[in-house]
Amino acid sequence: MKATGVVRRIDDLGRIVIPKEIRRTMRIREGEPMEIFTGKEGEIVLKKYSPMGEMAKFAKEYAQVLSQLTGYLVCVTDHDQIITASGSGQKEFEGKNISKELEDAISERKTVLAGQKESAFIQLTDEDDKNSISQIVVPIISSGDAIGAVILMDRGKNSGTKLGENEKVLIQVAAGFLGKQMEQ
Repeated sequence: MKATGVVRRIDDLGRIVIPKEIRRTMRIREGEPMEIFTGKEGEIVLKKYSPMGEMAKFAKEYAQVLSQLTGYLVCVTDHDQIITASGSGQKEFEGKNISKELEDAISERKTVLAGQKESAFIQLTDEDDKNSISQIVVPIISSGDAIGAVILMDRGKNSGTKLGENEKVLIQVAAGFLGKQMEQ
């Protein structure tokens, strides 16, 4: 753990205010659920709650099957990070925080099908070098909330042709299925 140097008092209702700078840095929004953990030495740790995190193992298996079938890199995200990736280049993405562009696309429920040189093409992580030839991003909707996305990327290892409507439908089915699984 890293010390921030910030000290806060607990008010009469048992509340502690998380400073605005920390909320902004950690992308914690008003009303966002937080998970509380305690440690052996009296620590209290707050962690952003991710409903997709509960399905990480299932999402990983689903991404592996999609990647094997298509030959492309497949990622599944929650609204903060890429929870799983499968295919060539997966280590560059798995566990990385998503970019503001991708976060906005998820919250706006925007499906993206774009080639590298198109204006709709988005950076997926802050470290992403936009090395993909084309991408499909489909938000995962569960109980009316956008909770993540399924992403299919052509990293140039295959034919080099732009991803099309068939792949888009495949990823829409994956996102729809994961969304329904979250509702159960």
